[in-house]
Amino acid sequence: MKYNINNRFKGVIVVTVISELLKKVKRIHFIGIGGSGMCPLAEILHSQGYELSGSDNNESDTLARIRNLGIPVVVGQKAENIKGAEMIVYTAAILKDNPELIAAKNSGIPTFERAEMLGAITDMFSNCICVCGTHGKTTTSSMITQMLLENGKDPSAVIGGKLPLINSNGRVGKNENMVCEACEFEDHFLKLYPDVAVILNVDEDHLEYFKNLDNIIKSFHKFADMATKSVIYNGDDANTLKAVEGIDGKEMISFGLKNSNDYYAENIEMNHAFAKFDAYKRGEFLGRVSLRVPGHHNVYNALAAIAVCMQNSVEAEDAIKALENFAGAGRRFEKLGTYNGIDIADDYAHHPAELRVTLEAAMEMGYKRVWAVFQPFTYSRTAMLMDDFAEVLKIPDKCVMTEIMGSREVNTYNVYTSQLAEKIPGSVWFNTFEEVADYVYKNAEEGDLVITLGCGDIYKAAKILIKKYKAEK
Repeated sequence: MKYNINNRFKGVIVVTVISELLKKVKRIHFIGIGGSGMCPLAEILHSQGYELSGSDNNESDTLARIRNLGIPVVVGQKAENIKGAEMIVYTAAILKDNPELIAAKNSGIPTFERAEMLGAITDMFSNCICVCGTHGKTTTSSMITQMLLENGKDPSAVIGGKLPLINSNGRVGKNENMVCEACEFEDHFLKLYPDVAVILNVDEDHLEYFKNLDNIIKSFHKFADMATKSVIYNGDDANTLKAVEGIDGKEMISFGLKNSNDYYAENIEMNHAFAKFDAYKRGEFLGRVSLRVPGHHNVYNALAAIAVCMQNSVEAEDAIKALENFAGAGRRFEKLGTYNGIDIADDYAHHPAELRVTLEAAMEMGYKRVWAVFQPFTYSRTAMLMDDFAEVLKIPDKCVMTEIMGSREVNTYNVYTSQLAEKIPGSVWFNTFEEVADYVYKNAEEGDLVITLGCGDIYKAAKILIKKYKAEK
């Protein structure tokens, strides 16, 4: 174990239990194995010699990938599916009345949530690079994974979006390097075992849990303090600076646009939202960087990735070359195609700050009009940040919205998309994706960009829209 348990958040006790159980068990069953966060964990455990099985409700490319590894997967969840399992892992999306989950608990089989198992897996690696931050986690962890992979570091990875280079959101390496996206939701990242902690930014989010910004900063501080080797942090972000105050006993490495940072950028040029900049390390010129992902904010993500790679013995020239090969991750300004001269893209942005940088980048890309098709996610976030949402959704030329996806919440806030629409002149909203797609289909014109936005299932609206265009041919 990397830590004294007394120095860790109380939730890590569970992770410790898992780590000990993993020394004894052989057969592990995954409930919801097709989930994007579950598949990489299954792959890593499979590579470690564990006998796995899994279940899910629907067939998918992910299930095919898992079966190709020789892992049996059942579609449809029944109590008998857990037969022979010595440990159960389930996703946060699994409801309490799931028959497999009920059977596991009734039979006394040790049962753990996905975030807890991820924590135990990070403890298996001696160089675990955990990337956290309110915004930019997936893009930056994808950058780092690709850059390390192209430079022979062969990392295992668990990231939040599909990386085209590996056609997956995870991979199994053959050494002690791991890249892990570390989510702050309900303090999940405090269950991890980071050797290198990367902090991109700290902002107000998940307020239904944290209640206020001070509590968020405190959690990020705990996370930074858990790193065994180094903390790589945004030296331009005031909240991040508060989060790393008083951290000692490890190397502290800053990045940002100010030349007071260890890694910084100068001579930034934006060309249709794509940045070029000179990268420096403590006054030493590293090279000119040309990014293939849009938005000024990606300069910060790129600097963080360069810092991580150079701290892991990748030469600056090689790090930059690999970075320039990076063209994005799934659902991060992902272009889905061009139809009738209309570009259709999809993005995971669901917080006002994320929407702002994404939409500002889109507006700089030279389109005739930009259509933002937005699905608000969770009642609490929509209610608490409504004015912020309204402000950023005024940026595009057109704003189309769906009703709020409540996810795990009940609408005790009495908040509705109609209330948000009233604050955005010219916006429209619909109850169904079919209605959204139909409206955009009838009104979008050649030269426009249509981008779906949100962390729920708004991408389905893009798929319906594409289907309509294809039906014309």
